Amino acid sequence: MSIDKDTAAKVAKLARIRVEEDALPALAQEFNDILGFIEQLAEVDVEGVEPMTGVTPMRLKRREDVVTEGGMPDKILSNAPDAREGFFAVPKVVE
Repeated sequence: MSIDKDTAAKVAKLARIRVEEDALPALAQEFNDILGFIEQLAEVDVEGVEPMTGVTPMRLKRREDVVTEGGMPDKILSNAPDAREGFFAVPKVVE
């Protein structure tokens, strides 16, 4: 698969990134390099390799799953700049 200048412009538009016309060929090449790297990764044989979260094996710390008191909305909301009816109040951002 190859990304051309028009496809790079479309991707930039979908990502809401302004890219100047003269920078589109370089962006298309960068996309092609990324896709080439992904194709290389797809060729690697990972049969029998266990997934891991880091390069050094370690066991995640666990805690007891116990019920806590909770129910402290007044204490929690005391830090909020604006709280109404037991909830955090935030400005409307979507019309």
